[in-house]
Amino acid sequence: MASNTEGGRSFVRRDLLLRIQTEVQKVWEDHKVFNAESRSKPPEPGEKFFGNFPYPYMNGSLHLGHAFSLSKLEFGAAFHRLCGRNVLLPFAFHCTGMPIKASADKLAREIQKYGNPPVFPSAEDDSATEVSEETNTEDAAVVAPDKFKSKRSKATAKSGGNKSQWEIMKSFGIPEGEISKFADPYHWLTHFPPLAKEDLKAFGLGCDWRRSFITTDMNPFYDSFVQWQMRKLKNMGKIVKDMRYTIYSPLDGQPCADHDRASGEGVQPQDYVLIKMEVVGPFPGKLKILDGRKVYLAAATLRPETMYGQTNAWVLPDGKYGAFEINDTDVFIITHRAALNLSYQKLSKVPENPTCLVELSGHDLIGLPLKSPLAFNEIIYSLPMLTILTDKGTGIVTSVPSDSPDDYMALLDLKSKPALRAKFGVKDEWVLPFEVVPIIHIPEFGDKAAEKVCVDLKIKSQNDKEKLTEAKKLTYLKGFTEGSMIVGEFKGKKVQEAKPLIRNALLETSQAVMYSEPEKKVMSRSGDECVVALTDQWYITYGEAEWEAKAEDCLSSMNLYSEETRHGFEHTLSWLNQWACSRSFGLGTRLPWDEQFLVESLSDSTLYMAFYTVAHLLQNGNMYGSDSSMVKPAQMTDEVWDYVFCGGPVPKSDIPASLLNNMKQEFEYWYPFDLRVSGKDLIQNHLTFCIYNHTAILPKHQWPLGFRCNGHIMLNSEKMSKSTGNFRTLRQAIEEFSSDATRFSLADAGDGMDDANFVFETANAAILRLTKEISWMEEVLAAESSLRVGSASTYADRVFANEINIAVRSTEQNYKDFMFREALKTGFYDLQAARDEYRFSCGSGGMNCDLLWRFMDVQTRLITPICPHYAEHVWKHLLKKDGFIVNAGWPAAETPDLTLKSANKYLQDTIGLMRKLLQKQVSGPKKSKKGAPPPPAEENKFTVGLIYVNEQYDGWKEQCLNILRSKFDIQNRSFKPDQEILEALRQSSIGQDANFKQIQKLCMPFLRFKKDEVLAVGPEALDLRLPFGEMEVLNENSELIKRQLGLEHVEVLSASDAAALNKAGPHISLVTQNPPSPGNPISVFLSSSEFETHT
Repeated sequence: MASNTEGGRSFVRRDLLLRIQTEVQKVWEDHKVFNAESRSKPPEPGEKFFGNFPYPYMNGSLHLGHAFSLSKLEFGAAFHRLCGRNVLLPFAFHCTGMPIKASADKLAREIQKYGNPPVFPSAEDDSATEVSEETNTEDAAVVAPDKFKSKRSKATAKSGGNKSQWEIMKSFGIPEGEISKFADPYHWLTHFPPLAKEDLKAFGLGCDWRRSFITTDMNPFYDSFVQWQMRKLKNMGKIVKDMRYTIYSPLDGQPCADHDRASGEGVQPQDYVLIKMEVVGPFPGKLKILDGRKVYLAAATLRPETMYGQTNAWVLPDGKYGAFEINDTDVFIITHRAALNLSYQKLSKVPENPTCLVELSGHDLIGLPLKSPLAFNEIIYSLPMLTILTDKGTGIVTSVPSDSPDDYMALLDLKSKPALRAKFGVKDEWVLPFEVVPIIHIPEFGDKAAEKVCVDLKIKSQNDKEKLTEAKKLTYLKGFTEGSMIVGEFKGKKVQEAKPLIRNALLETSQAVMYSEPEKKVMSRSGDECVVALTDQWYITYGEAEWEAKAEDCLSSMNLYSEETRHGFEHTLSWLNQWACSRSFGLGTRLPWDEQFLVESLSDSTLYMAFYTVAHLLQNGNMYGSDSSMVKPAQMTDEVWDYVFCGGPVPKSDIPASLLNNMKQEFEYWYPFDLRVSGKDLIQNHLTFCIYNHTAILPKHQWPLGFRCNGHIMLNSEKMSKSTGNFRTLRQAIEEFSSDATRFSLADAGDGMDDANFVFETANAAILRLTKEISWMEEVLAAESSLRVGSASTYADRVFANEINIAVRSTEQNYKDFMFREALKTGFYDLQAARDEYRFSCGSGGMNCDLLWRFMDVQTRLITPICPHYAEHVWKHLLKKDGFIVNAGWPAAETPDLTLKSANKYLQDTIGLMRKLLQKQVSGPKKSKKGAPPPPAEENKFTVGLIYVNEQYDGWKEQCLNILRSKFDIQNRSFKPDQEILEALRQSSIGQDANFKQIQKLCMPFLRFKKDEVLAVGPEALDLRLPFGEMEVLNENSELIKRQLGLEHVEVLSASDAAALNKAGPHISLVTQNPPSPGNPISVFLSSSEFETHT
């Protein structure tokens, strides 16, 4: 903890908050304030609140990113607790998967290689190939291309470049003598979860810690629970073994799921058809070594239906290729990257080890004669293309210039530019005879779509990338959705019907093979680039039609708090398919029927919210499940779990019946959970999996009720990053700002799906605000005897009491909507502003004692969910209340008087306008050339204010308002067309004037202004007068007006009173030239002598 002074700054106020939080947390713990107990009867609607949060991954300390998402749940749960509901907020720690094991293994390798402590080479270069640091959160994710995309992504690879795992452990604050223990992955499980628990306690998390647990087989109860869940799904037919393409880590020797990745989370396999373009002998140059083999240029395509129109193949001249042995007879010429993927897809003579017979460059391939499947041209040639990407596909590309704008322009360039042909040694006969072959008719583009679009867009060459991208967007989608085949076996069929038929025909006749690769680059946490492998493993059948329908049914009735979140879930459900749920490397629970495999980290975390309800009864408060308990893990059979969670029959068990019934009561009381709060990046996996698993295993009345998703958090408007130093662990933030100031800034950071912003200045300002508020309350209470007693009787009293009522109602709604930034505004900032205005408005009459007590009580309760330590301190030590404020009840409030609020706004706006008018009158019509005018002589000083009011519209304005009222649809909040309003004006009495154009010129600006005002404030803008008496409000507050403007005398006058107008004397033109209207009084200021002259 910092000292009271650092670098010249004082930390006395911060340290006060730190002392308060320590004292309050001890009292909470001593009284078990946050322990939640079920009740024997099922809860009534609104009786209980069960909220939970994705358990964070335990390979490091919690940081402000975790705290931000968690704060949404914490504030919401605290609100419900304050309102008197029975609240359960549990918390657990995720240890399943690869990251801990990969880091432990890396550390062990470093120790083995460099000693203990290790002595690293000065220029170590091999650690760059390993992942140096894992993202320590369950909700780190990169959204896949074409999947639900967030505006910012959090899971860029958090590698430390050349940073060793030893250095990373030191950066965690672990003593050097202790670091070697972390070579055992299970040591991580005993080190980091208790630290996280202490940090969360210091944060003030209102958690029932008895229910806390860790995952993996280190916790035998959780291990049993996950095994039961897996067996349950398998028995339902929802876990199957199948050969499927999956993202795979060659180094780890197993599939690489989302949370096993350092980068590329959400990336899926992309399937291609690999067209076998046979090289016609005799083989030239380097290819002679392949004599006697069937040699193919293997081109990956997503459009097998276009193969009829091939005119050539494309290769990258400077590209690196190889001739790879597929089997005893076939050789594919492709890139090494593609060959590696194929070798994991049973398309390599040596599985998982591609054999290159000869290395080749693109130049070696130019001019090869080819026989290509389906092509109408019997022989085509391989030609150079400079824009081929070798990190996509195989580096070999088919050319169909009828339907591909890229192919059309590249072929046109070669045909029209002899110098380009000469540069690459391209013979005329390889290019010039080949014309576009029409194969698909698209209504908008004809039979040669690519040619038409390139001409229309005036594309000049194959290097015009932006226009070619636009051309492809135009042709590809319409070709698939609207195109029809005009050649081949499936002539006349729609392209979308013919595509799978043509693909299957090519595969069945061995003219093509299937090929898959990652949609984009994926790096495993072990540091290797992933491939796509065809693996025989266990899958959960997400996406199965009947199950998907149940998931959609669940989603439709959930409270998701934003349409953007709902769209994200709907999109995920539309594409999510079978999910590999088993791994052979890492930590976790063994698949009970196939123990060579572990349950992967996104599959053991889908139903565990139910485990919270019984964890305390099984584990006796020990997060590892290792303490003595009335229940042994072996007693938790499938029959027991079924009885507790699924309404199964009473099991034959030696567990006491009372304990079994207690577990069942706990689950059935708390379920369904009311809310799960998470970062938005978990929509595409964990949260959707949660819906699927609940709908499969639990009855409909226990399906989840709500998810609230938020964006990520920046620090001081910049991305949070350890490498740049713009980073804070939760513990660091608490020590720097205190828990309540940290929570205050988290609440202020933002509530939507966009990224939020934690601002250090806000946290520091919170320290000042909270401590100054304590001091102010101490001063008020010390001077209580001097305060005005009795009922709230003055105008200022009524306004302040009304503002308190408004704060209570609006803040309650903001908390219900989980809009905590707004709750902070209405329940703290606005209420403080109202208090400050009240203090000034009261003047010499003083503030009302009872009203100030109510203010202190209400403000303390309203801020409790966000700053509970501060609130608890005020509640006990200043307000001297019994019990705990965290469950003291939401304050009662009368229905706000919106008319009084409007009247006060009118008053404050009028005072503000008068101040400007006074300054303008003092300054005179023109400013002195040499700066501000000299102050007026004392006898000419403006000391009198005349306020002219017109409380009701009359004359032509009254008629205009009557017309607008008749043309306004209250239900739809819209006006009739302007032409109809104009015609009504023409037919009115004022419209009968001979010069209607002049009337129109007079009335239309007013009509437009009032229409806009109606859309802004509602139909009351069309009333002829305000809902309160303007003169009454101004007269009642004349003392306040005098005090605020420094006037000696104020009069409120009617603008329709001729005698009153005469009082303005020489300033009467200020009133007549800009006459007052309802809500817009006009003020005139006079000196005492001027006023006396005209009265």
